[in-house]
Amino acid sequence: MDKTKAGYTEGIVSIFVNSALFGVKMWAGIVSGSIALIADAWHTLSDSISSVVVVIAAKLSSKEADKEHPFGHGRWEQISSIFIAFILGIIAWDFLKNSYNQFRNQEAAHFGTLAVVVTAVSCIVKELLAQFAFYIARKTDNASVKADGWHHRSDALSSVVVLIGILFAKKFWWIDSALGAVIALMLFYAGFEIVKESVTKLLGEDLSGELVEKITAEAREVYSSDMQLHHFHIHNYIVHKELTFHIRLDSRMSIEESHGIVSEIEKRVWDKFGIMATIHVEPLIN
Repeated sequence: MDKTKAGYTEGIVSIFVNSALFGVKMWAGIVSGSIALIADAWHTLSDSISSVVVVIAAKLSSKEADKEHPFGHGRWEQISSIFIAFILGIIAWDFLKNSYNQFRNQEAAHFGTLAVVVTAVSCIVKELLAQFAFYIARKTDNASVKADGWHHRSDALSSVVVLIGILFAKKFWWIDSALGAVIALMLFYAGFEIVKESVTKLLGEDLSGELVEKITAEAREVYSSDMQLHHFHIHNYIVHKELTFHIRLDSRMSIEESHGIVSEIEKRVWDKFGIMATIHVEPLIN
């Protein structure tokens, strides 16, 4: 699956679906006077905004490497993910503030059948969008699409919360205010998770033990005699990954022999994992 085209597809589908949902939910929120439903509608619209960011990020990250950026532009995915999280934070703060004011003024919402139907449909549609985004993210390892998927998921969950609240609205006048606050907290948490993952990748990650084991196994197929692999470091530029590690070989081996071994290992790492490896040779003292 082409990473750029997949990002475009997910983003465009999300923009159209969320824009339609926003209109319907906003209408239902105004009719019922529900701040939670209106907040949920703006949450949905924010999905469209984040999807626009996904489309732009897909375009920027697909640019070829150049003189100023020799490892490509793949990290635009992380930058766009942080921007999406920032949008979530702004919306969450506004919802929290409005929920507090509504509670302080003891304002109650008046839900009807329209609100129930619209909210139930929103739950289903948003979860389907989330599953679609997660599927593309798994196939392409696209961070911004994954962030967009969590945005869809948080919107689906907020709609579930609103739906539950509607069922208890007649018993508790304050339920709408409470739901608005809960949705705001959910948005804050989703934004935090997105930022944490994106910043971790930008700062640099350690190799997983599983990948180290697989690379070691490939190396031992090239040279089965005694050797030691250590000091692994990976630099993830999303569209391009650089790996460096040290290998200890028999000290009696010639430079030509050791060069041949590490060149073959580097080739295998590229062919098998799509990672550009640079190996430093050290003598193995017997």
